[in-house]
Amino acid sequence: MNQQKYSLTTTIAMIVGIVIGSGIFFKSDNVLIFTQGNIFLGILVFIIAAFSIIFGSLSISELASRTDEAGGIINYSEKYWNKKTACAYGWFQTFIYYPTIICVVAWVCGIYITMLFGYKSTLEVQVFIGTLVITSLYFINIFSYRLGGYIQNASTVIKLIPLALIAAAGIFLGDPLPVLSSNFSSASSAGLGWIAAVGPIAFSFDGWIIATSIGHEIKNSKRNLPLALIISPIIILCVYILYFVGISAFMGADTVMKMGDSHVNEAAIRLFGSLGARMILTFVVISVLGTVNGVIIGIMRLPYSLAIRNMFPSSEKFVKISDKYSIPLNSGILSYFICIFWMLAHYITQKFNILPNSDVSEISIVINYIGFILMYVAVIKLKINGEIKSSVKGYLFPLLAIAGSLFILYGGMQNPLFIYYAAFCAAVIIASLFYYNSIK
Repeated sequence: MNQQKYSLTTTIAMIVGIVIGSGIFFKSDNVLIFTQGNIFLGILVFIIAAFSIIFGSLSISELASRTDEAGGIINYSEKYWNKKTACAYGWFQTFIYYPTIICVVAWVCGIYITMLFGYKSTLEVQVFIGTLVITSLYFINIFSYRLGGYIQNASTVIKLIPLALIAAAGIFLGDPLPVLSSNFSSASSAGLGWIAAVGPIAFSFDGWIIATSIGHEIKNSKRNLPLALIISPIIILCVYILYFVGISAFMGADTVMKMGDSHVNEAAIRLFGSLGARMILTFVVISVLGTVNGVIIGIMRLPYSLAIRNMFPSSEKFVKISDKYSIPLNSGILSYFICIFWMLAHYITQKFNILPNSDVSEISIVINYIGFILMYVAVIKLKINGEIKSSVKGYLFPLLAIAGSLFILYGGMQNPLFIYYAAFCAAVIIASLFYYNSIK
Protein backbone atom coordinates (compact mmCIF):
# COMPACT_ATOMS: atom_id res chain seq x y z
CA MET A 1 0.00 0.00 0.00
CA ASN A 2 1.36 3.44 -0.96
CA GLN A 3 2.08 5.87 1.87
CA GLN A 4 1.00 9.46 1.31
CA LYS A 5 4.03 11.40 2.49
CA TYR A 6 4.24 14.72 0.61
CA SER A 7 2.15 17.83 1.35
CA LEU A 8 0.83 20.52 -1.04
CA THR A 9 3.68 22.80 0.07
CA THR A 10 6.30 20.16 -0.70
CA THR A 11 4.69 19.46 -4.09
CA ILE A 12 4.76 23.17 -5.05
CA ALA A 13 8.33 23.34 -3.73
CA MET A 14 9.20 20.32 -5.86
CA ILE A 15 7.84 21.88 -9.06
CA VAL A 16 9.24 25.37 -8.43
CA GLY A 17 12.45 23.86 -7.06
CA ILE A 18 13.00 21.67 -10.12
CA VAL A 19 12.13 24.31 -12.70
CA ILE A 20 13.83 27.30 -11.07
CA GLY A 21 17.38 26.73 -10.06
CA SER A 22 19.64 25.85 -12.93
CA GLY A 23 18.31 26.78 -16.37
CA ILE A 24 17.71 30.44 -15.62
CA PHE A 25 21.26 30.84 -14.32
CA PHE A 26 23.13 29.19 -17.18
CA LYS A 27 20.73 29.55 -20.12
CA SER A 28 20.18 33.34 -20.07
CA ASP A 29 23.32 33.84 -22.16
CA ASN A 30 22.15 31.19 -24.66
CA VAL A 31 18.80 32.96 -25.00
CA LEU A 32 20.50 36.29 -25.68
CA ILE A 33 22.80 34.67 -28.26
CA PHE A 34 19.81 33.37 -30.22
CA THR A 35 17.99 36.72 -29.98
CA GLN A 36 21.21 38.60 -30.89
CA GLY A 37 21.15 40.43 -27.59
CA ASN A 38 17.53 41.57 -27.94
CA ILE A 39 16.06 41.46 -24.41
CA PHE A 40 12.51 42.13 -25.63
CA LEU A 41 12.56 39.07 -27.89
CA GLY A 42 13.97 37.03 -25.01
CA ILE A 43 11.03 38.07 -22.82
CA LEU A 44 8.64 37.21 -25.66
CA VAL A 45 10.01 33.65 -25.93
CA PHE A 46 9.86 33.25 -22.14
CA ILE A 47 6.18 34.21 -22.22
CA ILE A 48 5.41 31.85 -25.10
CA ALA A 49 7.13 28.98 -23.28
CA ALA A 50 5.27 29.84 -20.08
CA PHE A 51 2.07 30.00 -22.11
CA SER A 52 2.62 26.36 -22.95
CA ILE A 53 3.28 25.13 -19.41
CA ILE A 54 0.59 27.23 -17.72
CA PHE A 55 -2.16 25.92 -19.97
CA GLY A 56 -0.42 22.55 -20.01
CA SER A 57 -0.58 22.44 -16.23
CA LEU A 58 -4.24 23.45 -16.26
CA SER A 59 -4.91 20.58 -18.69
CA ILE A 60 -2.81 17.95 -16.90
CA SER A 61 -4.51 18.92 -13.64
CA GLU A 62 -7.76 17.59 -15.13
CA LEU A 63 -6.12 14.17 -15.50
CA ALA A 64 -4.38 14.38 -12.11
CA SER A 65 -7.67 15.13 -10.34
CA ARG A 66 -9.15 11.85 -11.59
CA THR A 67 -6.54 9.40 -10.32
CA ASP A 68 -4.03 8.91 -7.52
CA GLU A 69 -2.42 5.75 -8.86
CA ALA A 70 1.36 5.39 -9.19
CA GLY A 71 3.11 6.48 -12.36
CA GLY A 72 2.10 10.06 -13.05
CA ILE A 73 2.36 10.64 -16.78
CA ILE A 74 2.75 6.88 -17.36
CA ASN A 75 -0.50 6.30 -15.50
CA TYR A 76 -2.28 9.00 -17.54
CA SER A 77 -0.98 7.49 -20.80
CA GLU A 78 -2.28 4.06 -19.85
CA LYS A 79 -5.61 5.30 -18.51
CA TYR A 80 -6.47 7.76 -21.26
CA TRP A 81 -4.67 6.20 -24.23
CA ASN A 82 -3.43 2.60 -24.04
CA LYS A 83 -0.75 0.36 -22.55
CA LYS A 84 1.58 0.65 -25.55
CA THR A 85 1.64 4.42 -25.28
CA ALA A 86 2.28 4.19 -21.55
CA CYS A 87 5.15 1.75 -22.07
CA ALA A 88 6.79 3.88 -24.77
CA TYR A 89 6.42 7.11 -22.80
CA GLY A 90 7.70 5.44 -19.64
CA TRP A 91 10.83 4.07 -21.33
CA PHE A 92 11.56 7.45 -22.93
CA GLN A 93 11.32 9.19 -19.57
CA THR A 94 13.27 6.52 -17.70
CA PHE A 95 16.15 6.07 -20.11
CA ILE A 96 16.45 9.53 -21.71
CA TYR A 97 14.37 12.40 -20.39
CA TYR A 98 14.88 12.31 -16.60
CA PRO A 99 18.52 11.13 -16.52
CA THR A 100 19.72 13.66 -19.11
CA ILE A 101 18.22 16.47 -17.04
CA ILE A 102 19.83 15.13 -13.87
CA CYS A 103 23.32 14.78 -15.35
CA VAL A 104 23.30 18.21 -17.03
CA VAL A 105 22.03 20.05 -13.94
CA ALA A 106 24.48 18.16 -11.69
CA TRP A 107 27.27 19.20 -14.08
CA VAL A 108 26.12 22.82 -13.76
CA CYS A 109 26.29 22.38 -10.00
CA GLY A 110 29.91 21.30 -10.51
CA ILE A 111 30.59 24.50 -12.48
CA TYR A 112 29.28 26.73 -9.70
CA ILE A 113 31.00 24.75 -6.94
CA THR A 114 34.35 25.25 -8.68
CA MET A 115 33.61 28.98 -8.84
CA LEU A 116 32.61 29.05 -5.17
CA PHE A 117 35.72 27.31 -3.87
CA GLY A 118 38.17 28.53 -6.48
CA TYR A 119 38.92 25.11 -7.94
CA LYS A 120 40.42 24.77 -11.39
CA SER A 121 37.26 24.61 -13.47
CA THR A 122 38.09 21.93 -16.03
CA LEU A 123 35.37 19.80 -17.58
CA GLU A 124 36.77 16.76 -15.77
CA VAL A 125 36.51 18.46 -12.36
CA GLN A 126 33.00 19.71 -13.11
CA VAL A 127 31.80 16.25 -14.15
CA PHE A 128 33.46 14.62 -11.15
CA ILE A 129 31.73 17.01 -8.75
CA GLY A 130 28.45 16.53 -10.60
CA THR A 131 28.76 12.77 -10.19
CA LEU A 132 29.40 13.21 -6.45
CA VAL A 133 26.30 15.42 -6.24
CA ILE A 134 24.13 12.77 -7.90
CA THR A 135 25.54 10.01 -5.68
CA SER A 136 25.05 12.02 -2.47
CA LEU A 137 21.47 13.00 -3.26
CA TYR A 138 20.56 9.44 -4.20
CA PHE A 139 22.00 8.28 -0.88
CA ILE A 140 19.88 10.84 1.00
CA ASN A 141 16.65 10.07 -0.85
CA ILE A 142 17.09 6.31 -0.52
CA PHE A 143 17.86 6.29 3.17
CA SER A 144 15.57 9.15 4.25
CA TYR A 145 12.71 10.33 2.05
CA ARG A 146 11.82 12.88 4.76
CA LEU A 147 15.25 14.50 4.53
CA GLY A 148 14.91 14.58 0.74
CA GLY A 149 11.59 16.43 1.17
CA TYR A 150 13.12 18.89 3.65
CA ILE A 151 15.98 19.60 1.24
CA GLN A 152 13.43 20.32 -1.49
CA ASN A 153 11.46 22.79 0.64
CA ALA A 154 14.53 24.59 1.99
CA SER A 155 16.33 24.84 -1.36
CA THR A 156 13.24 26.31 -3.03
CA VAL A 157 13.10 29.17 -0.53
CA ILE A 158 16.87 29.74 -0.65
CA LYS A 159 17.07 29.75 -4.44
CA LEU A 160 14.67 32.69 -4.70
CA ILE A 161 17.10 34.92 -2.76
CA PRO A 162 19.79 35.43 -5.45
CA LEU A 163 17.15 35.67 -8.16
CA ALA A 164 15.30 38.37 -6.24
CA LEU A 165 18.46 40.32 -5.36
CA ILE A 166 19.88 40.30 -8.89
CA ALA A 167 16.49 41.05 -10.45
CA ALA A 168 15.92 44.01 -8.11
CA ALA A 169 19.43 45.36 -8.65
CA GLY A 170 19.13 45.11 -12.40
CA ILE A 171 15.71 46.72 -12.57
CA PHE A 172 16.54 49.61 -10.22
CA LEU A 173 20.21 50.17 -11.13
CA GLY A 174 20.25 49.04 -14.75
CA ASP A 175 17.33 51.20 -15.97
CA PRO A 176 15.94 48.60 -18.43
CA LEU A 177 13.13 50.74 -19.94
CA PRO A 178 15.25 52.58 -22.57
CA VAL A 179 16.90 49.29 -23.61
CA LEU A 180 13.56 47.50 -23.86
CA SER A 181 12.11 50.37 -25.88
CA SER A 182 15.02 50.23 -28.31
CA ASN A 183 14.81 46.40 -28.51
CA PHE A 184 11.09 46.59 -29.21
CA SER A 185 11.68 48.96 -32.12
CA SER A 186 14.32 46.69 -33.66
CA ALA A 187 12.49 43.40 -33.02
CA SER A 188 10.60 43.48 -36.32
CA SER A 189 13.87 43.41 -38.30
CA ALA A 190 15.43 40.58 -36.29
CA GLY A 191 14.29 37.79 -38.62
CA LEU A 192 13.14 34.43 -37.22
CA GLY A 193 16.42 33.13 -35.82
CA TRP A 194 15.32 34.15 -32.32
CA ILE A 195 12.76 31.32 -32.34
CA ALA A 196 15.66 28.89 -31.72
CA ALA A 197 15.89 30.45 -28.23
CA VAL A 198 12.96 28.22 -27.37
CA GLY A 199 15.46 25.34 -26.89
CA PRO A 200 17.32 26.75 -23.88
CA ILE A 201 14.11 28.33 -22.58
CA ALA A 202 12.32 24.99 -22.75
CA PHE A 203 15.16 23.66 -20.58
CA SER A 204 14.69 26.56 -18.15
CA PHE A 205 10.96 25.82 -17.84
CA ASP A 206 11.24 22.07 -17.87
CA GLY A 207 10.50 19.76 -14.97
CA TRP A 208 7.01 20.80 -13.90
CA ILE A 209 5.55 17.46 -14.97
CA ILE A 210 7.95 15.50 -12.76
CA ALA A 211 5.78 16.09 -9.69
CA THR A 212 3.17 13.74 -11.19
CA SER A 213 5.59 10.83 -10.65
CA ILE A 214 4.99 11.09 -6.89
CA GLY A 215 1.25 11.73 -7.26
CA HIS A 216 0.38 8.53 -5.40
CA GLU A 217 2.55 9.70 -2.48
CA ILE A 218 1.00 13.18 -2.14
CA LYS A 219 -1.50 13.78 0.63
CA ASN A 220 -5.01 14.27 -0.80
CA SER A 221 -3.46 13.89 -4.25
CA LYS A 222 -6.63 14.50 -6.30
CA ARG A 223 -6.87 17.96 -4.77
CA ASN A 224 -3.28 18.96 -4.01
CA LEU A 225 -1.50 17.85 -7.19
CA PRO A 226 -3.81 19.84 -9.52
CA LEU A 227 -3.42 22.88 -7.25
CA ALA A 228 0.36 22.57 -7.34
CA LEU A 229 0.33 22.21 -11.13
CA ILE A 230 -1.64 25.45 -11.47
CA ILE A 231 0.08 27.63 -8.85
CA SER A 232 3.71 26.74 -9.64
CA PRO A 233 4.02 27.85 -13.32
CA ILE A 234 2.66 31.31 -12.52
CA ILE A 235 5.27 31.78 -9.79
CA ILE A 236 8.00 30.55 -12.15
CA LEU A 237 7.09 32.91 -15.02
CA CYS A 238 7.13 35.99 -12.78
CA VAL A 239 10.51 35.09 -11.28
CA TYR A 240 12.07 34.30 -14.68
CA ILE A 241 11.08 37.51 -16.42
CA LEU A 242 12.21 39.67 -13.50
CA TYR A 243 15.58 37.90 -13.35
CA PHE A 244 16.17 37.90 -17.12
CA VAL A 245 15.39 41.61 -17.43
CA GLY A 246 17.39 42.41 -14.30
CA ILE A 247 20.59 40.54 -15.22
CA SER A 248 20.47 41.71 -18.84
CA ALA A 249 19.94 45.36 -17.89
CA PHE A 250 22.50 45.36 -15.07
CA MET A 251 25.31 43.53 -16.89
CA GLY A 252 24.40 44.45 -20.44
CA ALA A 253 23.34 41.84 -22.97
CA ASP A 254 26.76 41.82 -24.69
CA THR A 255 28.55 41.15 -21.41
CA VAL A 256 26.19 38.31 -20.47
CA MET A 257 26.73 36.67 -23.86
CA LYS A 258 30.50 37.11 -23.66
CA MET A 259 30.88 35.80 -20.11
CA GLY A 260 28.55 32.82 -20.53
CA ASP A 261 27.81 30.80 -17.38
CA SER A 262 30.13 32.94 -15.24
CA HIS A 263 28.00 36.09 -15.68
CA VAL A 264 26.09 35.33 -12.45
CA ASN A 265 29.29 35.37 -10.41
CA GLU A 266 30.43 38.61 -12.05
CA ALA A 267 27.07 40.26 -11.35
CA ALA A 268 27.30 39.23 -7.69
CA ILE A 269 30.85 40.63 -7.40
CA ARG A 270 29.77 43.98 -8.88
CA LEU A 271 26.81 44.20 -6.52
CA PHE A 272 28.16 42.84 -3.25
CA GLY A 273 31.93 42.54 -3.54
CA SER A 274 33.88 39.28 -3.37
CA LEU A 275 32.49 38.22 0.03
CA GLY A 276 28.88 38.97 -0.95
CA ALA A 277 29.44 37.20 -4.26
CA ARG A 278 30.47 34.04 -2.42
CA MET A 279 27.25 34.24 -0.44
CA ILE A 280 25.17 34.64 -3.61
CA LEU A 281 27.08 31.81 -5.26
CA THR A 282 26.37 29.62 -2.23
CA PHE A 283 22.66 30.31 -2.71
CA VAL A 284 22.99 29.44 -6.40
CA VAL A 285 24.68 26.12 -5.59
CA ILE A 286 21.90 25.26 -3.12
CA SER A 287 19.39 26.27 -5.76
CA VAL A 288 20.87 23.92 -8.35
CA LEU A 289 21.16 21.13 -5.77
CA GLY A 290 17.41 21.49 -5.18
CA THR A 291 16.77 20.98 -8.87
CA VAL A 292 18.84 17.80 -9.00
CA ASN A 293 17.17 16.55 -5.81
CA GLY A 294 13.67 17.10 -7.17
CA VAL A 295 14.33 15.25 -10.43
CA ILE A 296 15.95 12.38 -8.53
CA ILE A 297 12.83 12.07 -6.35
CA GLY A 298 10.90 11.66 -9.59
CA ILE A 299 13.13 9.24 -11.51
CA MET A 300 13.55 6.86 -8.58
CA ARG A 301 9.90 5.83 -9.00
CA LEU A 302 9.88 5.36 -12.78
CA PRO A 303 11.16 1.76 -13.14
CA TYR A 304 8.77 0.85 -10.31
CA SER A 305 5.84 2.54 -12.09
CA LEU A 306 6.61 0.57 -15.26
CA ALA A 307 7.21 -2.68 -13.36
CA ILE A 308 3.83 -2.66 -11.59
CA ARG A 309 2.33 -2.64 -15.10
CA ASN A 310 4.68 -5.41 -16.30
CA MET A 311 6.23 -3.00 -18.80
CA PHE A 312 9.84 -3.42 -17.68
CA PRO A 313 12.39 -6.27 -17.86
CA SER A 314 12.50 -8.35 -14.65
CA SER A 315 9.47 -6.47 -13.37
CA GLU A 316 9.21 -8.70 -10.31
CA LYS A 317 12.49 -7.22 -9.00
CA PHE A 318 11.38 -3.62 -9.29
CA VAL A 319 7.86 -3.79 -7.84
CA LYS A 320 9.10 -4.31 -4.29
CA ILE A 321 8.77 -1.47 -1.78
CA SER A 322 11.47 -1.56 0.89
CA ASP A 323 9.92 -2.03 4.33
CA LYS A 324 12.90 -0.26 5.87
CA TYR A 325 13.07 2.78 3.59
CA SER A 326 9.48 2.99 2.25
CA ILE A 327 10.67 3.40 -1.35
CA PRO A 328 11.11 1.06 -4.34
CA LEU A 329 14.79 0.42 -3.60
CA ASN A 330 15.74 -1.57 -6.72
CA SER A 331 13.99 1.00 -8.89
CA GLY A 332 16.04 3.77 -7.29
CA ILE A 333 19.34 1.91 -7.66
CA LEU A 334 18.75 1.17 -11.35
CA SER A 335 17.86 4.78 -12.07
CA TYR A 336 21.13 5.85 -10.41
CA PHE A 337 23.20 3.80 -12.85
CA ILE A 338 21.20 5.16 -15.79
CA CYS A 339 22.09 8.69 -14.63
CA ILE A 340 25.78 7.78 -14.36
CA PHE A 341 25.72 6.42 -17.92
CA TRP A 342 24.32 9.72 -19.17
CA MET A 343 26.88 11.71 -17.19
CA LEU A 344 29.56 9.85 -19.14
CA ALA A 345 27.75 10.56 -22.41
CA HIS A 346 27.44 14.24 -21.46
CA TYR A 347 31.18 14.39 -20.74
CA ILE A 348 31.99 12.98 -24.17
CA THR A 349 29.67 15.40 -26.01
CA GLN A 350 31.12 18.40 -24.16
CA LYS A 351 34.74 17.26 -24.43
CA PHE A 352 34.58 16.89 -28.20
CA ASN A 353 32.05 19.71 -28.80
CA ILE A 354 29.56 17.30 -30.36
CA LEU A 355 26.59 19.49 -29.30
CA PRO A 356 27.73 23.13 -29.74
CA ASN A 357 25.76 25.69 -27.65
CA SER A 358 23.63 22.78 -26.43
CA ASP A 359 23.75 19.62 -24.30
CA VAL A 360 22.31 16.09 -24.12
CA SER A 361 19.09 17.21 -22.46
CA GLU A 362 17.72 19.97 -24.70
CA ILE A 363 16.30 17.95 -27.58
CA SER A 364 14.82 15.23 -25.34
CA ILE A 365 13.05 18.01 -23.46
CA VAL A 366 11.61 19.31 -26.73
CA ILE A 367 10.59 15.81 -27.87
CA ASN A 368 8.87 15.29 -24.52
CA TYR A 369 6.31 17.86 -25.66
CA ILE A 370 4.98 15.30 -28.15
CA GLY A 371 3.92 13.25 -25.13
CA PHE A 372 2.39 16.33 -23.57
CA ILE A 373 0.31 16.89 -26.69
CA LEU A 374 -1.09 13.36 -26.32
CA MET A 375 -2.12 14.23 -22.75
CA TYR A 376 -3.82 17.44 -23.90
CA VAL A 377 -5.72 15.51 -26.56
CA ALA A 378 -6.81 13.10 -23.79
CA VAL A 379 -8.38 16.06 -21.97
CA ILE A 380 -10.28 17.02 -25.12
CA LYS A 381 -11.51 13.41 -25.37
CA LEU A 382 -12.79 13.64 -21.78
CA LYS A 383 -14.75 16.75 -22.76
CA ILE A 384 -16.17 15.03 -25.85
CA ASN A 385 -17.24 12.08 -23.68
CA GLY A 386 -18.97 14.42 -21.24
CA GLU A 387 -16.58 13.81 -18.31
CA ILE A 388 -15.52 17.46 -18.30
CA LYS A 389 -18.42 19.91 -18.26
CA SER A 390 -16.59 23.18 -18.87
CA SER A 391 -15.70 24.04 -22.48
CA VAL A 392 -12.93 26.32 -21.20
CA LYS A 393 -11.26 23.43 -19.33
CA GLY A 394 -12.12 20.79 -21.92
CA TYR A 395 -11.35 22.66 -25.15
CA LEU A 396 -9.74 26.08 -24.67
CA PHE A 397 -7.00 25.17 -22.16
CA PRO A 398 -5.76 22.02 -23.94
CA LEU A 399 -5.90 23.69 -27.38
CA LEU A 400 -3.80 26.60 -26.11
CA ALA A 401 -1.41 24.11 -24.49
CA ILE A 402 -1.11 22.23 -27.80
CA ALA A 403 -0.37 25.48 -29.63
CA GLY A 404 2.39 26.32 -27.16
CA SER A 405 3.85 22.82 -27.39
CA LEU A 406 3.91 22.95 -31.20
CA PHE A 407 5.80 26.22 -31.02
CA ILE A 408 8.39 24.65 -28.71
CA LEU A 409 8.68 21.66 -31.05
CA TYR A 410 9.20 23.98 -34.00
CA GLY A 411 11.85 25.92 -32.11
CA GLY A 412 13.64 22.72 -31.11
CA MET A 413 13.70 21.55 -34.71
CA GLN A 414 15.85 24.56 -35.60
CA ASN A 415 18.75 22.82 -33.86
CA PRO A 416 20.83 21.26 -36.69
CA LEU A 417 21.35 18.09 -34.61
CA PHE A 418 17.65 17.64 -33.91
CA ILE A 419 17.14 14.85 -36.45
CA TYR A 420 19.97 12.72 -35.01
CA TYR A 421 18.89 13.03 -31.41
CA ALA A 422 15.24 12.52 -32.36
CA ALA A 423 16.25 9.32 -34.13
CA PHE A 424 17.94 8.07 -30.94
CA CYS A 425 14.80 8.86 -28.92
CA ALA A 426 12.72 7.04 -31.53
CA ALA A 427 15.02 4.00 -31.25
CA VAL A 428 14.38 3.78 -27.49
CA ILE A 429 10.63 4.09 -28.04
CA ILE A 430 10.69 1.37 -30.73
CA ALA A 431 12.68 -0.88 -28.36
CA SER A 432 9.99 -0.39 -25.70
CA LEU A 433 7.27 -1.40 -28.15
CA PHE A 434 9.20 -4.52 -29.17
CA TYR A 435 9.54 -5.42 -25.50
CA TYR A 436 5.85 -4.79 -24.84
CA ASN A 437 4.81 -6.96 -27.78
CA SER A 438 7.16 -9.74 -26.65
CA ILE A 439 5.65 -9.94 -23.15
CA LYS A 440 2.12 -9.57 -24.48
